[in-house]
Amino acid sequence: MAATVFVLLAAFFILFGLLGLLIYQLMCLSDLELDYVNPYDSASRINAVVVPEFALHGFLSLIFLFSGHWLMFLFCVPILCYNVRLYHQKQHLVDVTEIFSQLGREKMRRLIKLAGFIILLFLSLFWLIWTVLEED
Repeated sequence: MAATVFVLLAAFFILFGLLGLLIYQLMCLSDLELDYVNPYDSASRINAVVVPEFALHGFLSLIFLFSGHWLMFLFCVPILCYNVRLYHQKQHLVDVTEIFSQLGREKMRRLIKLAGFIILLFLSLFWLIWTVLEED
């Protein structure tokens, strides 16, 4: 049971990190939309955190897979497959020259991922509380 609590607690903090990275990307896109920052700075800031976000999400999925939390892993799979598809098609980075034409689509991508991570966060918190209460 202690291992389960540790896994769920680690997942909880990893999900907070993922949410922070996505909110940072959304803020960069919003700043660009409101013309507070130039396209080069915005694209370089976003591109700097995209690959760490993908790696962190992959690590989270592996934690769920190897620890036997199959339901949580199944909730991670759609976003993970989407990230892998974006990476293999080389569409994961924001292009400086096309950023204004892709702004709405990029924001929608990140909002959908944000919703998925929030659902995962609440599920992780629920299972964490359930596991701790089950031990007592």
